[in-house]
Amino acid sequence: MPSAKSASRASTNSTENVGISVNEKILRGCHRLYVPAEGDEETGLISIAKSVGISLLAPRKKITVMLMGNHSAGKSSFINWYVEEHIQRTGVAIETQGFTVVTSGKKRESLLGNASFHLFPHLKPLQEIEGVPEYVTTEISTSKQKKFNLVMFVDTPGLVDGDMLYPFNVNKSIEFLGGLCDLVFVFFDPIGQALCKRTLNIVEHLNDQYSDRIRFFLSKADTAGTESDRQRVLMQITQELCKRPGLNKCGFDMPTIFVPSLVDKQPRCENQIDKVCKEIDRTINQTIQHTLNKLEQDCTEVNNKIEVILEEDRTQGNANLRASIISFFLFMLTLMTGFFLSMSYIRLDFLKIQETEPFITPIESFWKDLPKNQEFRTRTTLGVMLLVLMIATKLFSRKKPTLSRKERRMLQEKNTYVATQVKPLKAKLYTEYLKQSISDHDL
Repeated sequence: MPSAKSASRASTNSTENVGISVNEKILRGCHRLYVPAEGDEETGLISIAKSVGISLLAPRKKITVMLMGNHSAGKSSFINWYVEEHIQRTGVAIETQGFTVVTSGKKRESLLGNASFHLFPHLKPLQEIEGVPEYVTTEISTSKQKKFNLVMFVDTPGLVDGDMLYPFNVNKSIEFLGGLCDLVFVFFDPIGQALCKRTLNIVEHLNDQYSDRIRFFLSKADTAGTESDRQRVLMQITQELCKRPGLNKCGFDMPTIFVPSLVDKQPRCENQIDKVCKEIDRTINQTIQHTLNKLEQDCTEVNNKIEVILEEDRTQGNANLRASIISFFLFMLTLMTGFFLSMSYIRLDFLKIQETEPFITPIESFWKDLPKNQEFRTRTTLGVMLLVLMIATKLFSRKKPTLSRKERRMLQEKNTYVATQVKPLKAKLYTEYLKQSISDHDL
């Protein structure tokens, strides 16, 4: 591994990391260990793993949060509040008819379907669902508020029952996205169609596979009327959810939230919107820990695989050497047997010189003294023996492929690089993460 390039990349990274949070720095650092800067791809963990037959995926630099619920449930309003920028249109009408990815970037920009799929390759399977590509957009914001740099929101179409026709299979699309997200926020509107069957059907299906990702919230809680009205709405929603076998679970929690900036008068209920932010923060921390742990596992897997390949190559090299030695002796025995047999047919007087006569004379004497009735049997036996020796020589001369010296050296360099460069960087990133909550003397 070229150490000069690694040192240059480390210097560049330290410059880029100025002004960003520790968590963001850690996630970026982990991602660069898998996918380094352009021109230095061979030092990436994905490239090294691929060279030894292991398929790895680069960790994401952000968590993904999908918001779903009936129309006018406050999904877009929440995103605007979290980002502190008016990105998504809001209103009583069904404003969000497609999927909108809201993420942070260098400048404010809006991307259409093809550009969105190019930016997020993991969303490309959505293109296979008829009608979806035309309804996928991306909104890029420069906001630095809260933990937006580490979050990517996916705003989904408002769900309604009845004769509402969607230009694509909305259930299948949302269920697919639910499998890609780290969190799925389900917003229930107390004055809208909170018990929309379409919403409950999708939630139940998602809960079968990703129950640990789903969180329920009673949005627009300030519009629910008095405390008794709000409790009645919560009970109705809870009862409806519990009717579904997959959603009937203990410890059911549904915080009441509303966007503070949309309230003109003193609210009559507690706003638990901070719980939403804490849930996002907790998921970010879990993602960082999981990413660091996965990085260590991947490094160990790559090191072990390289060690296995090198050991198998050494074993195969020794086997090839033994086969070569056996093949050589069989070849010599084949030559001697063929020479012995040929002297029963032709005389080799021209080979009788002082050096060879002690070897040729006994063979001539053998064939001369051999009874005539034994010659055919002896020649047949020697011929079969010669054929067997030739076949055996051919079989033992076959060698299985082994690594060249250059290939062995490259594998050893990669193994050393992962062990002495990547793993220590992972340990350093873990220490930086822990320093946020633990005293230095405890590390």
